[in-house]
Amino acid sequence: MDTSKNRLVDYALYLLLFFGFTYILFLNPGKSRPLLSLRMSQCQTSKTTQYQMAVYRDKLDEALSTSSTENKTLIICIVNKAYVEGDKPMLDLFLDGFWVGKDTKTLINHLLIVAMDQTSYERCKFLKLHCYKLETDDVDFVSEKLYMSGDFIKMMWRRTLFLRDVLKHGYNFIYTDTDVLWLRNPFPHLSLNKTMDLQISTDHFNGNQWSEANPINTGFYMINSNNKTIALFNSWYANKDNSTGLKEQDVLVRLMHQGLFRKLGLKVRFLNTVYFSGFCQDSRDVRAVTTVHANCCRSITAKLADLTAVIHDWKRYKGSSDNQTLTFRWSNHTACRNSWRH
Repeated sequence: MDTSKNRLVDYALYLLLFFGFTYILFLNPGKSRPLLSLRMSQCQTSKTTQYQMAVYRDKLDEALSTSSTENKTLIICIVNKAYVEGDKPMLDLFLDGFWVGKDTKTLINHLLIVAMDQTSYERCKFLKLHCYKLETDDVDFVSEKLYMSGDFIKMMWRRTLFLRDVLKHGYNFIYTDTDVLWLRNPFPHLSLNKTMDLQISTDHFNGNQWSEANPINTGFYMINSNNKTIALFNSWYANKDNSTGLKEQDVLVRLMHQGLFRKLGLKVRFLNTVYFSGFCQDSRDVRAVTTVHANCCRSITAKLADLTAVIHDWKRYKGSSDNQTLTFRWSNHTACRNSWRH
């Protein structure tokens, strides 16, 4: 009899425990499902963390890694609204150079367009290029900045600061102004040796690729990322506020003449205008010319006119015979020459 009672009590306790456990797991809305929800909570936490990491990932590093080669080298140009609007914007003409150039089409895959405003960023995305929106701290870099105007100088310093950040991210790059036409692949005429820190274009080449007497132009250069080049950009940008009325290129020239290149142990090569030419000094050999820069020119309108003439000259050369090549001449840069009169 006692045994039956005990069994009955045990049975009742088992039932009570079963229903209590079921209630805790499935029916209690306030404190329910601690065991079932534990794994789900861990999964949600993991997903949230991953999402936050993706959101806060360095956008610049993402843009650089997407557009660079395996050895972390890319091409960079910077644009604003003035360079993407109009019947034939400067950006479009710049891209035309890659289309009509020799062995240049695939270089677009490693070109990063840095936009200084929303309009130029949207235009870049529309063209399906590699794009990066540069934060400008509410400074107006939208409209055309005439050469040596106050806003032009500010824009050049913002460019210098950005390019220093690229070096700090460990990327090598060719910086090119948008008013540089790439008619041939420049890499065969550039040293890819890592000991070469900087290779920079010149307005007029004096015949010596190692001479600091060459007048440099920061509209086209190739630079390797290392401690020396980062130190160069640090010193360069640090002189911004002590150089009233000077553009960043003038400051770099001054630092070079003060011996900064030698002090930092930089190996710097100055590029021959036969290959890396401009309106200041035309290439004398169309069979060798690699880039044409609309330097020595004041306005976008003038640059567009004379660079369009360069495109026509190039097409004329490509369609000519060897005999005609011997007598080839570039068109006069009339619009750019006249741009200084206004």
